[in-house]
Amino acid sequence: MHEGRLTPGQLQAWALNRYYYQSRVPMKDAIILSRSEDPGFRRAWRKRIVDHDGQANDGGLECWIQLAEATGLPRKRVTSCAEILPAVRYAVDAYLALVERGTLLEAVASSLTELFASRLIAVRLDALRRHYPWLQAGLGYFEARLSQAPEDARFAFEWVCEHARTREDQELAARALIRKCDILWTQLEALYFAYVEPGWPPPGAFRPESP
Repeated sequence: MHEGRLTPGQLQAWALNRYYYQSRVPMKDAIILSRSEDPGFRRAWRKRIVDHDGQANDGGLECWIQLAEATGLPRKRVTSCAEILPAVRYAVDAYLALVERGTLLEAVASSLTELFASRLIAVRLDALRRHYPWLQAGLGYFEARLSQAPEDARFAFEWVCEHARTREDQELAARALIRKCDILWTQLEALYFAYVEPGWPPPGAFRPESP
């Protein structure tokens, strides 16, 4: 993607599959919100849900749909989630299970991938603008996350530092973050296998019309 080597069909596959992850982000945050007895924490964390769901159809999730539409995909085809790769669905569902079944510390620590997000998003925005100019109308999601992600990451990092006081807790938090990275890598690996090399999408999964 960053080298401009994806076909339009591969960009569609990425946007469509990543939508399933994006659609579960506010659900993940709602689970985390429900697990805290601290009103201050809940007030800070609920911002994430508003950022993603918006006050109407103006949040990050809607922006992602607009990105998918900019690739040429119909909205209903994206939001139905009917053509998601099985491995992507499994990985995203595992993320919801992590925040639901682990401790609150593990759930919050798993979000710390955002510590690295702003630099990656800046690189991605530049690459998308240079190599895929037809996506210009769909870049609102990444533009918003340039300011949202650092703020979210700072709060989560400070909370984890405050509450991971023992070596055991610190290792628990680190393992949760590693597991979240594994979940993200699983999605990328599934996309690469299905749409790049060897290029074998399973039955029922999205198949690009262009090579």
